Amino acid sequence: MLYKNIVDVIGDTPLVKMKLNNQCKGSVYAKLELLNPFGMKDRVAKHIILSAKLSGQLKKNMPIIESSSGTMACGVALVGRHFGHDVHIVTDPRIDSITYAKLKSLGCQVHIVDRMGKKGWQSARLDLLYELLVKYPNAFWPHQYENPDNPLAYEELAKELITDLGNIDYLVGSVGSGGSLSGTARALKQYNPNLKVVAVDAVGSVIFGQPDRPDRLQGGLGNSLVAPNVDFSVIDYIHWLNDEEAFSATLELSQNEHIFAGNSSGSVYIVSKWLANQVKSGCNIVSIFPDRGDRYTESIYSSNFIEQRDHRLTKITREPKMVNLDSVVTTWSYSRLSGVNPHEK
Repeated sequence: MLYKNIVDVIGDTPLVKMKLNNQCKGSVYAKLELLNPFGMKDRVAKHIILSAKLSGQLKKNMPIIESSSGTMACGVALVGRHFGHDVHIVTDPRIDSITYAKLKSLGCQVHIVDRMGKKGWQSARLDLLYELLVKYPNAFWPHQYENPDNPLAYEELAKELITDLGNIDYLVGSVGSGGSLSGTARALKQYNPNLKVVAVDAVGSVIFGQPDRPDRLQGGLGNSLVAPNVDFSVIDYIHWLNDEEAFSATLELSQNEHIFAGNSSGSVYIVSKWLANQVKSGCNIVSIFPDRGDRYTESIYSSNFIEQRDHRLTKITREPKMVNLDSVVTTWSYSRLSGVNPHEK
């Protein structure tokens, strides 16, 4: 298939049916967003930057500054540098060597904060980003946490799902900035108002009312702040997994389905697999797999990393525990959200 340039490659990713097991009542289809050039956030970067150029907000030669420790950084670097902009990425020490190498190879300037802020790494990164905006007053900030073009970028993803599958009963996706799950869910609900939406988060993330644990090891999902792009009104259920469970699920995804992915995809996979045993026969479950495993070669896929932290990663066999929304969780748990914002209770 011929494309005019690398930006045109973004989107139209494969939808793959999972093997699972004979006991599952529902069918799980994985939307392999990890097969974009750098990952799912390529869609966001492309939509935000092209929209800003079209509106005149992003003019020729203006620098672009964004805060990210993962795939959004790569997406902004890819699209921004393609269109000739200087790109500054503000990140923190959790950035992996592969992501750092990608950013540097694309010609980005990478700024790494050296200590947490009052609200963890996220707030420290934002403090530095504001300093850079003073230094570069004409810079464009994609503002992934608040920019409505973030969730709007996933309308195309929803259209791809409808074209490929048609009827969708459940949507399962991880939550960080809130754009992918919220945007895809809102678009899909136009086709099926009865769609059930299941959010997947990390233990120690504050998005759904849990206490913050800045020492959590999972990347790509969870947050130390609640992004305005998280649309609680479209979410029916929330699942939390701790680091060991998420890492184990990611290894299971690789071993059973032969998909080399990150922990966001692994967590979404194990929740979808469990859900497939709970639903009525014939239900279609779509799972969004956002991230590849390459940035986790020194963590999830490293036996030395696991041993040094005395983690014992074993196959997840137990059922998640259903809890009240205001319960503090430490292991795989889930709660009914039903469109309620837990921060307004």
